[in-house]
Amino acid sequence: MRPAFLGFRVALSFLFLGCSLAFSLLGLGLTAPAHAQSGPAIAAAADLQFVLGEISFEGLLLASLVANLPFAIQPMQRGFEAIPIEVRRAAACSGLAPWRVLWKIDLPLAWPGIVTGLVLAFAHTLGEFGVVLMVGGSIPGETRTIAIAIYDRVQAFDNRGAAVMSATLLALSLLALGITYMLSNRVGRRHA
Repeated sequence: MRPAFLGFRVALSFLFLGCSLAFSLLGLGLTAPAHAQSGPAIAAAADLQFVLGEISFEGLLLASLVANLPFAIQPMQRGFEAIPIEVRRAAACSGLAPWRVLWKIDLPLAWPGIVTGLVLAFAHTLGEFGVVLMVGGSIPGETRTIAIAIYDRVQAFDNRGAAVMSATLLALSLLALGITYMLSNRVGRRHA
């Protein structure tokens, strides 16, 4: 599948920016509106302060999305690229509108890539540390994640507690990845 517009690669570059930015830079960029006093470029961004505020669940969610989006995009892109162009052409010849082709043909055929991308992003987000600490801090009950809790346990010399939490995180990640591989193998056998 060829990209429909010339800016496709530029758009992908921006989406993959989360992988190449240092987490501190990403966190600073997402919390800048909360620290802004004035300035023409910052004034518009200041309206987003309630979402991008320094310590908020929404800001943490947005930062995690930016940092983990690349893990979801690659498998999804491959899922859509695997759909033969002839299938889309046949749908168009049958009179299906482009949005119906998307809903009735593209999404059902690309769902293994979509699920794989979502599971990979979820598994990576479980262990996210840098973005969470930079944007959300460690507020128990609000922004404290298992990765931050493990760090806190190690700092408190509670190696047993850290080991239990690490094993839980490992089990959840292995379960998520196992489900992904099981689904992709099942789909692969069905289409073979």
